[in-house]
Amino acid sequence: MKVVVTGAAGFIGSHAAERIYQMGMEVIGIDNFSPYYDVSLKKMNAQVLLEKGISFIEADLRTADLATIIPEDTTHIIHFAGQPGISQTSTFEDYFTNNFIATQRLLTLFETFKNKPYFINIATSSIYGLYATLTEDQAPLPASWYGVTKLAAEQLVLAYCRRNLQQGTSLRLYSVYGPRERPDKLYTRLIDCGLNKKPFPLYEGSEKHLRSFTYVQDIIDGIVSVFGKEDACNGEIFNLGTEEENSTATGIKTVEELLNTTIEIENKPARPGDQSRTKANIDKARRVLNYNPQISLKEGLKQQVIWFKENFI
Repeated sequence: MKVVVTGAAGFIGSHAAERIYQMGMEVIGIDNFSPYYDVSLKKMNAQVLLEKGISFIEADLRTADLATIIPEDTTHIIHFAGQPGISQTSTFEDYFTNNFIATQRLLTLFETFKNKPYFINIATSSIYGLYATLTEDQAPLPASWYGVTKLAAEQLVLAYCRRNLQQGTSLRLYSVYGPRERPDKLYTRLIDCGLNKKPFPLYEGSEKHLRSFTYVQDIIDGIVSVFGKEDACNGEIFNLGTEEENSTATGIKTVEELLNTTIEIENKPARPGDQSRTKANIDKARRVLNYNPQISLKEGLKQQVIWFKENFI
């Protein structure tokens, strides 16, 4: 099999590319090395993949001649690339072009392929809105530009599936953490603040937010479980995440315990569109994909602390 992973220099994409390569498949990684956060961190992830023998292409899916970089004998594409998160510095156009237009350009390219690759779209629990506790067949209510554009991209992929123009599935991921997590995300920032005695910016009310914090390798287990079950997954949506809920306050306390320190809190105004609660309903993924996340929050954070110390201390 030949698998293309877009956004392969990012946090979850790099782990997915690595796992799929370990499974014996040929992997081609694509990333545009967006300056949304420190590009050197993405370069570090890409270097890890290159050293393992994974091919890597620097390209922007919004503008590149995709026919020259994605081989026609590609069997699967795992589409991580996009504008991530909820950021007050990102415009609607950033989200729309990176999340929707890039996806549309991939699907348009595949219309020209005799044998179309299976399209695994990586979506997000932000599609559900402020309370991400729903099943896959309940109506989503996104409350951020990120959630809106990721929902639009997902539905575009599924529209191709409904019209029998493409085979594929969409996976909605829940609050992923672990080694290589972006520097703007909760746990990398907490660990940095704890080790380097920096104040941690806490958005008003967010200490009470509940999350299905899911260790990255548990997420990768779900993604790769689609291989071999393509027909059963075609045209379907699956939630991937742990059913265990933890508050942001619990997350802060757990990092403090692991680092044996107290983290100074710097209170910030609430962020518009931030989710109050996420709880992954994975009944469908458990039934179809035999999905069963295993890693506890404390166990996963131990691994993230080790990674941070090895790379940034």
